[in-house]
Amino acid sequence: MNKTGYISDPFYLKHENEPHPENPGRLTAIQNKIESSKFYNNLALLQPRKATVEDIAKVHEKGYIESVEQSCKNGVRNLDADTVISSDSYEAALLSAGAGLEALDQIIEGTIDNAFCAVRPPGHHAEQNRAMGFCLFNNVGVIARYAQEVKQLDKVFIFDWDVHHGNGTQHSFYKDSSIFYSSTHQYPFYPGTGSGEETGTGDGLGSNLNLPMQAFAGDVDYINAIENKLIPAIQKFNPDLIIISAGFDAHENDPLAQIELTTECYGKMTQQLLEVADDVCDGRVLSMLEGGYDYTALADSVHLHIETLLTP
Repeated sequence: MNKTGYISDPFYLKHENEPHPENPGRLTAIQNKIESSKFYNNLALLQPRKATVEDIAKVHEKGYIESVEQSCKNGVRNLDADTVISSDSYEAALLSAGAGLEALDQIIEGTIDNAFCAVRPPGHHAEQNRAMGFCLFNNVGVIARYAQEVKQLDKVFIFDWDVHHGNGTQHSFYKDSSIFYSSTHQYPFYPGTGSGEETGTGDGLGSNLNLPMQAFAGDVDYINAIENKLIPAIQKFNPDLIIISAGFDAHENDPLAQIELTTECYGKMTQQLLEVADDVCDGRVLSMLEGGYDYTALADSVHLHIETLLTP
């Protein structure tokens, strides 16, 4: 059995934004499911730490970081039309990114093999200087830069299976050949980015692989794309770490999109990534929660995802 870390924290529920699809009930559903699972006692239960402003500033402008903090202090409710905040949202966002930093520390130290972080707010839409799509800070981007600058890992591969394209993550590393970003997502769809022609620029040319999916795509489409395009890209890139932007809103029961993945597909995708991670980066896989808005589908899919992470 793998040593799998699991991080969540009640403070994430203080990012209050009801009524809103990305609400505290998402984590409550996940936590209840995981705590009642047969494997719960086998998880390494870790506590998140707060990311510092310096950590966040690896991918965001300091002026923007300060504006988020002040907006929360001053009672602002919306950072954009989709991104609702409360007084504790800034602290929750620091704790969200910090969960991944703590998990990475434990992976590098060998305390755990891999990890899943059940956090909110999510991150992959957040741009360098603005919030977007429910996201305040780009969690996976902060982790990727920390992995390089603090943990001295040379190359990081980010795979985003959220149903929405991670525009913020793509833009953060579009000119960088040391961080490879790949995404499966419904296209054309929100946020409008993510065509197959977007492959990077400058030094980053060729280190961005979008795998756009048409509405009503299903398990076969995703598994084929992963087997035939994603896995060869990971093998060729030969990263030191794989980070998953793990949104579960491509599920057939999710209300915000039209992709039709089954719960079982998330287990298959996880297994495929674990196998290639064993080959290229000693099994180092760090998974961060992004979307997923049907409570039952989300909880079931996360349950299978974690169960698969535990299985060698």
